[in-house]
Amino acid sequence: MLKLKLKLRKQHRFSRSSHENLPFFRLASTAATMADSDALAPKSTSQTSPFSRPLEPRHVISALLLSRSVSQVKEIYAKVVVNGMLQNVTIANKLLYIYAQHKAVGDDYALFRSVEESDSVTWSVILGGFSKVGDFVGLFGIFRMLIQNGVRPDNYTLPFVIRVCRDMVNFVNGKIVHGIVVKYGLEFNRFVGSALVDMYAKCGVIEGARKLFDEMPRRDLVTWTVMIRAYTECGNAYESLGLFDLMMEERVILDKFATVTVISACAKLGAMNKARLVHDYVRRKKFPLDVVLGTAMIDMYLKCGCIDSARDVFVGMVERNVVSWSTMIAAYGHHGRGREAIDEFYMMLRSGTLPNAITFVSLLYACSHAGLIEEGLRFFSSMWEEYSVRPDVRHYTCMVDLLGRAGRVDEAFGLVESMTVEKDEGLWCALLGACRIHGHVEMAEKVANSLLQLQPHYAGYYVLLSNVYARAGRWEDVAKIRNLLARSRLKKFPGWTWIEVDNKIYQFSSGDETHPRSKEIYGMLKNLNERLVWAGYVPDTSFVLQDVDEEGKVRRLSAHSEKLAIAFALVATPDETPIRLTKNLRVCGDCHTFSKFVSAITQRVIVLRDANRFHCFKEGVCSCGDYW
Repeated sequence: MLKLKLKLRKQHRFSRSSHENLPFFRLASTAATMADSDALAPKSTSQTSPFSRPLEPRHVISALLLSRSVSQVKEIYAKVVVNGMLQNVTIANKLLYIYAQHKAVGDDYALFRSVEESDSVTWSVILGGFSKVGDFVGLFGIFRMLIQNGVRPDNYTLPFVIRVCRDMVNFVNGKIVHGIVVKYGLEFNRFVGSALVDMYAKCGVIEGARKLFDEMPRRDLVTWTVMIRAYTECGNAYESLGLFDLMMEERVILDKFATVTVISACAKLGAMNKARLVHDYVRRKKFPLDVVLGTAMIDMYLKCGCIDSARDVFVGMVERNVVSWSTMIAAYGHHGRGREAIDEFYMMLRSGTLPNAITFVSLLYACSHAGLIEEGLRFFSSMWEEYSVRPDVRHYTCMVDLLGRAGRVDEAFGLVESMTVEKDEGLWCALLGACRIHGHVEMAEKVANSLLQLQPHYAGYYVLLSNVYARAGRWEDVAKIRNLLARSRLKKFPGWTWIEVDNKIYQFSSGDETHPRSKEIYGMLKNLNERLVWAGYVPDTSFVLQDVDEEGKVRRLSAHSEKLAIAFALVATPDETPIRLTKNLRVCGDCHTFSKFVSAITQRVIVLRDANRFHCFKEGVCSCGDYW
């Protein structure tokens, strides 16, 4: 009995090892044959090769779907050629597709050139293969062959080519492809149209993208999402939310991804009313607060200045990861609540989530904006030693900001000089900002030179240096900088303030008189200034960085964009409701003082989000503690 068992076991091992050594195609073909045993199983008990009868297309396709390497695909290809099946377009297309999936673009192209019969799928597959490996030159060559051969491009081939123009930001080729689209009457095809809108937007031709969008007779959700995202990414979130309103009017149903795009636009503008509308939509559609949606909503409420709502979303999330925790830490940091950010960090550790580089950026930022110098230094030194997170330029930038705000500018400069990681514009900007605040003119000149070597055509760096000179009263140097800007035709980035009233976003610039209610706004501003003077407010003309007389400086200060927006809110919104503003630049010291006084005499809470952080003014006090 024992001998019989050993003999059977030996036979079993032999049969299994023989099976493992069969060529891949025979295994796949055998699997396909076994799947249809009634039709194909051999009638005799003797062993029959899968190739003892003619191959059938379904065997080839089954084998291709099971292939795991290029060598296996080549084996199948050889059998196809031997059996004269390459003339079958379906099989040829499937071979092309599988080669493309394995990124074997050379084999794919050789096969493509050998195929005698082709259809639109053939061209689509080969274009997709070149796109997959990033061979854009080869892709355009194939597309040129397609046109020269008189093949009609369709809604499968064209989107591949249009997306490559988008990825390369090649608007010249994009325009040529657009012309071909029009020639074949496919501009209103929703797949092609959506790809064109996306390409125009990514190439920075937003007006062209919007024109295409408006001309489309039918717009699917993808097209709406692409256009909303395009406006948000180019800095025009105002138009993004206008499209959202239009979607609601046309009863377009958003999915989770489209909703996240709208949430991003709300975050950009700090549009609280729109944020609540979107949140209500999420509740009605019962979208689960997963990591993507939940984190986007936390960021939205953070940038709308409502940290309590951000916290509620965080608590209600069905799952959290390190990005969610880091976003919540950043929320506290942007509101100057550094201690709570640190508490959140330790809660994250207790939950079993390990910090990453982004977590420490959020944490160090929070320490910087709350003046927690020693805590920031301790976390910075512990990054690598305790958590194996190597500091990069973003962490050094936070530390330079932390030291610079505290007046320890020499230490910040020493830290920059000792760095081994590559320096970027953000780092030098943080140091230049510290020089501006604390009047380090000579160091500011060195830092500005480093910045201008990195980006010689960015006007903002010239303006920063000009402001340093102006604060020091060096008006001749200010004049030199302004002349240099004029000769170089570089334009200063304009300051804007946005405010949401009755679900509509209004935008103000300094000295703006374009608003329909300008007369009321300036009347309110005059009334406010009279009341503020009685309360003890004195305009701080040191923030007017121009060589004009004192009266001219006061006049310029009085029409700053955030002051106009506050006056409009007092005219257009009910008493006791919070005033929420968003400014694209750092708020100046005089506007900061003005806002504190207005919050005291009007008993209105003013939440101002500037380029760096949030300021919550209440009863004459700012949440930043005047440390900003």
